[in-house]
Amino acid sequence: MTIQHSKIILRRFCRSSRMLQIVLILGFWLAGEGIVQVIGLPIPGAVAGLFIVLALLISKRLSLRTVRLGARWFLAEMLLFFVPAVLAILNHPEFLGLLGLKILTVIVGSTLTVMVITSAVIDLWFRWAVSRREYDNAQK
Repeated sequence: MTIQHSKIILRRFCRSSRMLQIVLILGFWLAGEGIVQVIGLPIPGAVAGLFIVLALLISKRLSLRTVRLGARWFLAEMLLFFVPAVLAILNHPEFLGLLGLKILTVIVGSTLTVMVITSAVIDLWFRWAVSRREYDNAQK
């Protein structure tokens, strides 16, 4: 069996195994943690791991199908990752008073701001693209 044939078999197995994809994503996270520790970057290791995945996806060294099942599992179980935040609120009852209301106001306000600006930019870009297409069609 050639090395190329072995790569194909491994790739097919990885694309069909959710558990292997989860382990692969965790491996990228650990690699990001290692890079951050060695270089001393001021970002979380998980973010560095995401940049690694992004770079591999852009360079086409990693196929989206190779991590899709694992990524979907992580997204489906997202609530599980928020359990520590809920426990933090239970350990700090001051968040349930005026301080918590102020924090909630900042979170909701910033979320709405991001949503409004994003939708405005997308709307402007869509209108520009439609008018550009109409202009190009009128020129023909």
